[in-house]
Amino acid sequence: MALASLVSRITGFARQLALAAALGLAVVNDSYTVANTLPNIVYELLLGGVLTSVMVPLLVRAQRDDADGGLEYTRKLLTVAAVVLLVATLIAIACAPLLTYLYLGSGDGHSAANPRLASAFALLLLPQIVFYGLGALFGAILNTRGVFGPFAWAPVLNNVVMLGVIGAYLATPGEIDLTNIRFDDPKLLVLGIGTTLGIVVQTLVLLPSMRKVGVRWRPRLGWDRRLTEAGGLALWVIAYVLIGQLGYIVTTRVAGPNSGSVATYTNAWLLLQVPYGVLGVSLLTALLPRMSRAAAAGNMTGVVSDLSLGSRYSTVALIPVTVLISLFGGSIGVALFSMGRTSEASAARLGATLAVSAFGLLPYALTMLQLRVFYAMKDARTPTLIQMMMVAVKVPLLLLCPMVLSPENVVLGLGVANSFSFLVGALVGQVWLRIRCGTLDTSSSFLTFGKTAVCSSIGGFVAVGLMWYALGGVLDGWPPVARAWVELVGGTAITLLVTLGMMRLVRLGELDPIWQRVRGRAGK
Repeated sequence: MALASLVSRITGFARQLALAAALGLAVVNDSYTVANTLPNIVYELLLGGVLTSVMVPLLVRAQRDDADGGLEYTRKLLTVAAVVLLVATLIAIACAPLLTYLYLGSGDGHSAANPRLASAFALLLLPQIVFYGLGALFGAILNTRGVFGPFAWAPVLNNVVMLGVIGAYLATPGEIDLTNIRFDDPKLLVLGIGTTLGIVVQTLVLLPSMRKVGVRWRPRLGWDRRLTEAGGLALWVIAYVLIGQLGYIVTTRVAGPNSGSVATYTNAWLLLQVPYGVLGVSLLTALLPRMSRAAAAGNMTGVVSDLSLGSRYSTVALIPVTVLISLFGGSIGVALFSMGRTSEASAARLGATLAVSAFGLLPYALTMLQLRVFYAMKDARTPTLIQMMMVAVKVPLLLLCPMVLSPENVVLGLGVANSFSFLVGALVGQVWLRIRCGTLDTSSSFLTFGKTAVCSSIGGFVAVGLMWYALGGVLDGWPPVARAWVELVGGTAITLLVTLGMMRLVRLGELDPIWQRVRGRAGK
């Protein structure tokens, strides 16, 4: 799963780089980004990633309790979900202009994005809702049956399709006319329809795997009392997403007046999620069915053990990356985004946004893990309350950004506010779980955190010192992009090597399996 996630994140990031090169980080990209976010928003309101976390425990219980292994329940659940998703998609398409107005305003100078262009994109992109939702449920069904690979690899296929779409967009003659938005504009159609096609392919590729595990989806009408239970949990999840969207609306409204800020914030956030996606998502995907089975059996010791395991491995994996991004974020932005229509200044601002928000990477991973524990216990109410606290902290900070920061630096403040909200969420979640579950093996987690933070900090500062001492004068005359690549590659190599050496020196227990495998292979 980690390998699939790594390839998915790399190809996904290549897709974002290609989009930035093809569209720039200005009006067209801002408009496309907001429009492409709308299907995700509506999907999250219905059957998003958080809601599938609710579905996994229910599917696990049905497999355990039903004579047919939960097959009939699964088919009824898919049928109800498909109907809800289809109706929601049709309503969303009819309300596309209203949705873009909600996030961008009327376009009377309050936003650098173009609401009319965003609405045109939205009409082509909103059909993704059905396929996002069904794909997520297919993935949840496969995961409960111990099949993790297909769902992890499916986004790679979507990214490959999107790279082809961007190539077709560049090959299509002309430019999108921002003064006269036409729905039949060839470049608009290529990008809009192509983006939706990628999601369709990502979903349909899971059907053969569904058949292999014995789930052939045949529509099943009728009601199951457990669908009522699922509906009750879903209402709390819908509230969770609505509260989160309040924070996103404020973010886009604050970022909107500053050209390119929406795209800059989005790309920085997506890039920050790459390391989380490689380990964090894989870890959560594997742990959730296990925690759900333990919770269903009343085995709270098993639940706490998996929580501790996930927390410690997330810490070991993500703190070194946090240090690396914090110290070399500017180089990352310039090295990766200074191409095509994206200027060096815009790329540097993106890198700075990435660097100042890197501290939220581990809290984000821990918060997502903690919420999964509550869902495993069939508690969707507590995550919603935690989300409410996070947004209550984030919104005032977002509104404060344009008051205390210059226009070009507002996006940096938005990144800091978002990351700080996850820090609050992780702390609140830890306290709440302590009250709910009792002992959480916090001492082991703090010991792992302390050792990893010290080792990673030493690695990072050694890298900065060596790069400055060895190459400071040599790189002075180099082009900015070449200099950034040298700093990024050299800094990454030194940071990780020194960090691993220090972890070995302090005997960080979480890495023992790696050292044992290395010794075993060396012996062979």
